[in-house]
Amino acid sequence: MKSDSLPNNFPANPADWEKLIADAPGQDRPPTPEESAAWADAFISHGLPELRAELAERRAKRRGRGPNRTPTKERVTLRLSPDVVRFFKDGGAGWQTRIDEALSRLIREAA
Repeated sequence: MKSDSLPNNFPANPADWEKLIADAPGQDRPPTPEESAAWADAFISHGLPELRAELAERRAKRRGRGPNRTPTKERVTLRLSPDVVRFFKDGGAGWQTRIDEALSRLIREAA
């Protein structure tokens, strides 16, 4: 970032930083009425420990099984009737898997 693009009130040296930190509300000083009013309408849903726990939980859920080193399925392009696609998509996530299961069942019954 260019130094001339910093805001005018940006601390220029370590002493200014120390003053800024000392003037900030925290354990050493309670917030002023103006600072409290500024946060009066703030929506805070979690404390920091709860937020960290929730983010870790979401991160764990988001992880999939990873790359498939030995593919068990083959990628193809398939054109289906709109009503067939709609039927399977209406069932929610996993609609492609349900199509695969339906076709597999049909093959087993035909054999």
